[in-house]
Amino acid sequence: MKLPLQIRVQKVSASDVVMDDIRKKAAGLDEFSRHIMACRVTVDSPPRHKHLGMRYNVHIDLTLPGEEIVIKRQAHEDIYVALRDAFDAARRKLEEYERKRRGVIKVHEAAPHGRVIRLFPEKGYGFLESPDGLEIYFHRNSVLHAAFDRLAVGTPVRFIEEIGEKGPQASTVEIVHPHRRSRTQSASTRD
Repeated sequence: MKLPLQIRVQKVSASDVVMDDIRKKAAGLDEFSRHIMACRVTVDSPPRHKHLGMRYNVHIDLTLPGEEIVIKRQAHEDIYVALRDAFDAARRKLEEYERKRRGVIKVHEAAPHGRVIRLFPEKGYGFLESPDGLEIYFHRNSVLHAAFDRLAVGTPVRFIEEIGEKGPQASTVEIVHPHRRSRTQSASTRD
Protein backbone atom coordinates (compact mmCIF):
# COMPACT_ATOMS: atom_id res chain seq x y z
CA MET A 1 0.00 0.00 0.00
CA LYS A 2 1.23 3.40 -0.85
CA LEU A 3 -0.56 5.09 2.09
CA PRO A 4 -0.65 3.72 5.64
CA LEU A 5 -3.56 1.48 6.60
CA GLN A 6 -6.39 3.35 8.33
CA ILE A 7 -8.39 1.46 10.94
CA ARG A 8 -11.44 2.98 12.57
CA VAL A 9 -13.33 1.24 15.36
CA GLN A 10 -16.70 2.69 16.38
CA LYS A 11 -19.18 1.66 19.08
CA VAL A 12 -17.12 -1.46 19.90
CA SER A 13 -13.91 -2.21 21.71
CA ALA A 14 -11.24 -4.02 19.73
CA SER A 15 -8.41 -5.88 21.44
CA ASP A 16 -4.80 -5.75 20.27
CA VAL A 17 -5.32 -9.24 18.82
CA VAL A 18 -8.22 -7.97 16.68
CA MET A 19 -6.19 -4.95 15.53
CA ASP A 20 -3.25 -7.24 14.61
CA ASP A 21 -5.64 -9.50 12.68
CA ILE A 22 -6.89 -6.49 10.70
CA ARG A 23 -3.31 -5.38 9.93
CA LYS A 24 -2.31 -8.90 8.88
CA LYS A 25 -5.34 -9.34 6.61
CA ALA A 26 -4.84 -5.89 5.05
CA ALA A 27 -1.17 -6.65 4.39
CA GLY A 28 -2.27 -9.91 2.76
CA LEU A 29 -4.25 -7.91 0.18
CA ASP A 30 -0.95 -6.58 -1.15
CA GLU A 31 -0.20 -10.13 -2.35
CA PHE A 32 -3.05 -9.80 -4.83
CA SER A 33 -2.33 -6.32 -6.09
CA ARG A 34 0.60 -3.95 -6.00
CA HIS A 35 -1.75 -1.18 -7.13
CA ILE A 36 -3.48 -0.56 -3.78
CA MET A 37 -3.02 3.09 -2.96
CA ALA A 38 -5.03 3.16 0.27
CA CYS A 39 -6.97 0.81 2.52
CA ARG A 40 -9.49 1.94 5.14
CA VAL A 41 -11.14 -0.56 7.47
CA THR A 42 -14.06 0.37 9.72
CA VAL A 43 -15.45 -1.97 12.37
CA ASP A 44 -18.62 -0.96 14.15
CA SER A 45 -21.70 -2.39 15.74
CA PRO A 46 -25.29 -1.67 14.73
CA PRO A 47 -27.72 -0.98 17.55
CA ARG A 48 -28.12 -4.07 19.68
CA HIS A 49 -31.06 -6.28 18.97
CA LYS A 50 -32.56 -7.62 22.18
CA HIS A 51 -32.40 -11.23 20.91
CA LEU A 52 -29.20 -11.15 18.90
CA GLY A 53 -26.78 -9.37 21.25
CA MET A 54 -23.54 -7.78 20.05
CA ARG A 55 -22.91 -7.91 16.30
CA TYR A 56 -20.08 -6.51 14.15
CA ASN A 57 -20.11 -4.74 10.79
CA VAL A 58 -16.92 -4.53 8.71
CA HIS A 59 -16.51 -1.94 5.95
CA ILE A 60 -13.40 -1.97 3.71
CA ASP A 61 -12.52 0.77 1.21
CA LEU A 62 -9.69 0.11 -1.22
CA THR A 63 -8.44 2.91 -3.46
CA LEU A 64 -6.84 1.77 -6.71
CA PRO A 65 -5.90 3.62 -9.90
CA GLY A 66 -9.19 4.37 -11.62
CA GLU A 67 -11.34 2.41 -9.21
CA GLU A 68 -12.57 2.22 -5.65
CA ILE A 69 -13.54 -1.13 -4.16
CA VAL A 70 -16.04 -0.95 -1.32
CA ILE A 71 -16.93 -3.97 0.78
CA LYS A 72 -19.77 -3.78 3.28
CA ARG A 73 -20.30 -6.92 5.30
CA GLN A 74 -23.38 -7.04 7.44
CA ALA A 75 -23.41 -7.85 11.10
CA HIS A 76 -22.01 -11.08 12.48
CA GLU A 77 -21.79 -12.01 16.16
CA ASP A 78 -18.14 -13.11 15.87
CA ILE A 79 -15.75 -10.29 15.00
CA TYR A 80 -13.19 -12.72 13.51
CA VAL A 81 -15.80 -14.23 11.18
CA ALA A 82 -16.96 -10.75 10.16
CA LEU A 83 -13.36 -9.75 9.38
CA ARG A 84 -12.62 -12.98 7.51
CA ASP A 85 -15.73 -12.66 5.33
CA ALA A 86 -15.07 -9.00 4.55
CA PHE A 87 -11.41 -9.53 3.64
CA ASP A 88 -12.26 -12.61 1.55
CA ALA A 89 -14.75 -10.49 -0.41
CA ALA A 90 -12.13 -7.74 -0.79
CA ARG A 91 -9.59 -10.27 -2.08
CA ARG A 92 -12.07 -11.60 -4.67
CA LYS A 93 -12.85 -8.06 -5.88
CA LEU A 94 -9.14 -7.26 -6.00
CA GLU A 95 -8.41 -10.37 -8.07
CA GLU A 96 -11.20 -9.37 -10.46
CA TYR A 97 -9.71 -5.84 -10.71
CA GLU A 98 -6.28 -7.28 -11.54
CA ARG A 99 -7.73 -9.61 -14.18
CA LYS A 100 -9.43 -6.63 -15.84
CA ARG A 101 -6.18 -4.62 -15.75
CA ARG A 102 -4.30 -7.44 -17.44
CA GLY A 103 -7.08 -8.00 -19.96
CA VAL A 104 -7.68 -11.51 -18.71
CA ILE A 105 -11.33 -12.41 -18.90
CA LYS A 106 -12.61 -15.18 -16.70
CA VAL A 107 -13.93 -18.06 -18.77
CA HIS A 108 -16.75 -20.05 -17.26
CA GLU A 109 -16.78 -23.73 -17.95
CA ALA A 110 -19.90 -25.06 -19.54
CA ALA A 111 -22.06 -27.03 -17.15
CA PRO A 112 -21.60 -30.76 -17.65
CA HIS A 113 -24.26 -32.74 -19.40
CA GLY A 114 -25.78 -35.90 -18.03
CA ARG A 115 -29.00 -37.82 -18.07
CA VAL A 116 -31.59 -38.87 -15.53
CA ILE A 117 -31.05 -42.51 -14.54
CA ARG A 118 -33.47 -42.90 -11.60
CA LEU A 119 -36.45 -40.83 -10.58
CA PHE A 120 -38.61 -40.90 -7.44
CA PRO A 121 -41.39 -38.37 -8.24
CA GLU A 122 -43.46 -39.16 -5.14
CA LYS A 123 -40.44 -38.36 -2.93
CA GLY A 124 -39.24 -35.40 -5.01
CA TYR A 125 -35.74 -36.51 -5.95
CA GLY A 126 -33.73 -38.49 -8.44
CA PHE A 127 -30.26 -39.38 -9.69
CA LEU A 128 -28.27 -38.23 -12.72
CA GLU A 129 -25.41 -39.94 -14.46
CA SER A 130 -22.47 -37.62 -15.08
CA PRO A 131 -20.25 -37.87 -18.20
CA ASP A 132 -17.69 -39.81 -16.13
CA GLY A 133 -20.32 -42.33 -14.95
CA LEU A 134 -20.92 -41.00 -11.42
CA GLU A 135 -24.40 -41.07 -9.89
CA ILE A 136 -25.37 -37.62 -8.66
CA TYR A 137 -28.36 -36.94 -6.43
CA PHE A 138 -30.72 -34.04 -7.20
CA HIS A 139 -33.83 -32.69 -5.47
CA ARG A 140 -37.03 -31.33 -6.99
CA ASN A 141 -36.05 -27.80 -5.84
CA SER A 142 -32.79 -27.88 -7.80
CA VAL A 143 -34.56 -28.35 -11.15
CA LEU A 144 -34.86 -25.03 -12.98
CA HIS A 145 -38.14 -23.63 -14.28
CA ALA A 146 -40.18 -25.95 -12.00
CA ALA A 147 -39.59 -28.69 -14.57
CA PHE A 148 -39.22 -31.64 -12.17
CA ASP A 149 -42.55 -33.12 -13.31
CA ARG A 150 -41.35 -33.09 -16.95
CA LEU A 151 -38.34 -35.30 -16.16
CA ALA A 152 -38.22 -38.97 -17.14
CA VAL A 153 -35.52 -41.60 -17.08
CA GLY A 154 -33.17 -40.81 -19.97
CA THR A 155 -33.92 -37.05 -20.06
CA PRO A 156 -30.74 -35.18 -21.01
CA VAL A 157 -29.83 -32.44 -18.52
CA ARG A 158 -27.16 -29.90 -17.79
CA PHE A 159 -26.20 -29.57 -14.12
CA ILE A 160 -23.90 -27.96 -11.58
CA GLU A 161 -22.35 -30.38 -9.14
CA GLU A 162 -21.42 -29.69 -5.53
CA ILE A 163 -20.53 -31.80 -2.54
CA GLY A 164 -23.47 -32.42 -0.23
CA GLU A 165 -23.68 -34.05 3.18
CA LYS A 166 -23.89 -37.54 1.66
CA GLY A 167 -21.74 -37.08 -1.44
CA PRO A 168 -22.08 -35.38 -4.83
CA GLN A 169 -25.34 -33.61 -5.59
CA ALA A 170 -26.62 -31.35 -8.33
CA SER A 171 -27.43 -27.86 -7.06
CA THR A 172 -28.90 -26.79 -10.40
CA VAL A 173 -30.46 -29.06 -13.01
CA GLU A 174 -31.73 -27.85 -16.37
CA ILE A 175 -33.38 -29.91 -19.08
CA VAL A 176 -31.39 -29.83 -22.31
CA HIS A 177 -33.79 -29.13 -25.14
CA PRO A 178 -32.63 -30.64 -28.39
CA HIS A 179 -32.12 -27.91 -30.92
CA ARG A 180 -32.30 -28.36 -34.62
CA ARG A 181 -30.34 -31.40 -35.60
CA SER A 182 -27.24 -30.74 -37.62
CA ARG A 183 -27.22 -31.43 -41.37
CA THR A 184 -24.90 -34.40 -40.83
CA GLN A 185 -27.34 -36.05 -38.42
CA SER A 186 -30.27 -35.31 -40.72
CA ALA A 187 -28.43 -36.72 -43.75
CA SER A 188 -27.40 -39.90 -41.92
CA THR A 189 -30.98 -40.60 -40.82
CA ARG A 190 -32.21 -40.24 -44.41
CA ASP A 191 -29.77 -42.86 -45.76
